[in-house]
Amino acid sequence: MSPISIGILAIGMSIDAFVASLGQGATPGALPGARSGWTRVLRTSAIFGGVEAVAPLIGWGLGLVAHRYISAIDHWIAFGLLAGVGGRMVFHALARPATAPSAGPGAGPSGASRRTGWTVFATAVGTSIDAMAVGVSLALLDVQIVVVVIAVGLTTMAMTAIGTYAGGFLGQRVGRAAEVVGGIALVGLGGMILMDHLAA
Repeated sequence: MSPISIGILAIGMSIDAFVASLGQGATPGALPGARSGWTRVLRTSAIFGGVEAVAPLIGWGLGLVAHRYISAIDHWIAFGLLAGVGGRMVFHALARPATAPSAGPGAGPSGASRRTGWTVFATAVGTSIDAMAVGVSLALLDVQIVVVVIAVGLTTMAMTAIGTYAGGFLGQRVGRAAEVVGGIALVGLGGMILMDHLAA
């Protein structure tokens, strides 16, 4: 997998975390303006980045187990997984009402302080399920999984920090557009992989 493909994959897989962090950043009084605010951004981005990096690694391990049984059609399965995840992202983005993101229970300055690390962790796990499916597809390809995991983790940390910091300004419309672009990127990457294998 080329560096460009790894970059596309990393960005596409980090979009869910970016969209989720937009909602958290939209909590009134949550934007970094003090030391506690920056601590919150760093903690959130570290949790999202860590979980998003581990998820494809788990999927990759599961894919290795099944690889020998499906080696004849591995490129089709990889394409199906990437296209399925990307298509789901686009569908959910277009189906979501165009309203400002809700900060959820406990919104407001006092609600922001009640957001615990476990709440952020649970959100990160929820957004990483697709990344696990993508990880399965990586086991069917010739990739350096360590490089991919590092790229995904660092990209997710950066995207989450941006989303958390700018959530109050960007709102859900930007999150929807980003999710559509990320979904299309994953579908396109799956198509590139399939074409490469068919042309070989």
